[in-house]
Formats: sequence, structure tokens, C-alpha cells
Amino acid sequence: MLAVVLAAGGCHDLSTVVGIATGSATGAATANPALGFVIGVSVAAGGNFIADYVTRVRTGTEQDVIAETAGALPPGGQAPWAVYHTIPIDNEHGEVRVIDELTTPIAVCKEVVISVIDGDEPSAPREYYSLSVCRDPQGWKWATAEPAVPRWGTL
Repeated sequence: MLAVVLAAGGCHDLSTVVGIATGSATGAATANPALGFVIGVSVAAGGNFIADYVTRVRTGTEQDVIAETAGALPPGGQAPWAVYHTIPIDNEHGEVRVIDELTTPIAVCKEVVISVIDGDEPSAPREYYSLSVCRDPQGWKWATAEPAVPRWGTL
């Protein structure tokens, strides 16, 4: 049953299961259910925080790679992008195509369409997203929240 819960829900469910187990063990060992509850909730919250942090860092890396790739291209240009994480989960790749460049007094931005392929299988499905990237003092950065939000999950 535990394997089904973990496979269905991922890291957040793992944090919950570990929190319940830790809280139950603490409550039983100390004969204090209130202490067990507090420790269980704390462990689950800490696990969720770590999972969200790791997701944000990994997603930020992917977004930065896409933005830098798009920033180097002229309107109409296209180039491949790829992300290879230290822990090889969610290593994705695809193409970036710059549709338009918008120059205003406060920013230079590019309208971009990306394709995303999850994994290295030739038959892996390809998904497409449109987004904006803008230049700031540190380089090109992701500038769109919608419509790509469903792709990023916890963000």
C-alpha cells in the first residue's frame, strides 16, 4: 500500500507518510500523543519544504537554460536546448524558436515557442509552450507565468 501511495503522489506524500510514522513512533515512545502530533507535523512540513525547494531550483535551472538559449537567437531563429541534472530525473530537451523581439525603454523581451521532450526516447511525446523571456543585468530570464504554469506544478 505504501508503494502505491508514493508512486501516485510523489515527494509530498512521502513527507506525509514519514511524518505520520515519525509522529506515531514518537507518541508511542513517549506516551505523549500531543508531542507525537507536533513532531509528525513538523517532519511532514520540513519534507514538503525540501521537496518544493528542490523543485524550484531544478525548474529555475531549466527556465534559465531556455531563456539564455532564446536570448542568443535573432527573431526567426531556432536552436536546441537541454537540461541534464545531477540526479538524472526530469532531464529534458527540445527546441527554442524566437517568434518576435520587443524593445521598449524599460526592457528587451522575446516571444518564444519551445518544444519539450521528456527523456531520450525517440518516440517520447513533444509538448509545445509559448512564453516570454526578457534581458536583465544578469542575462536573459524567464518572464512568463501563464500559460506555462501547468508545466511547472508546484510553482
